[in-house]
Amino acid sequence: MPDTLQEIQDRLKAILSKYAPPLVAKVDKPGRYELYSVKDLLIGGRKRTEVYFAGAVIQKSFVGFYFMPMYSNPEFVESLPPELKKCIKGKACFNIRKADQALFKQIDRMTREGVRMYERNKWIA
Repeated sequence: MPDTLQEIQDRLKAILSKYAPPLVAKVDKPGRYELYSVKDLLIGGRKRTEVYFAGAVIQKSFVGFYFMPMYSNPEFVESLPPELKKCIKGKACFNIRKADQALFKQIDRMTREGVRMYERNKWIA
């Protein structure tokens, strides 16, 4: 039986939820989970009260894993394993179509590094 999109989204949510706190789940509903850093910041000369970190959203035929550390640091992509690079669609989105344990481990590792990156930038409270 093929993996359901809900199963994939649940796995991605489990990876992300390990980081709440210090990140905040501003959206947590069936089919959509989003984490933010909630903190007064100045980024690129603009004041912000929050910064999007990542999310897992069920789409029509895949689960979109949206990962902002990759968008804010394009060189981050260079360090990704080839299997994960194959899933990239756009600047900060991965299309996940199956529950691949090795891929989830890579996403977990990438997420941990993204949190470290936000900490180094002092974007996490």
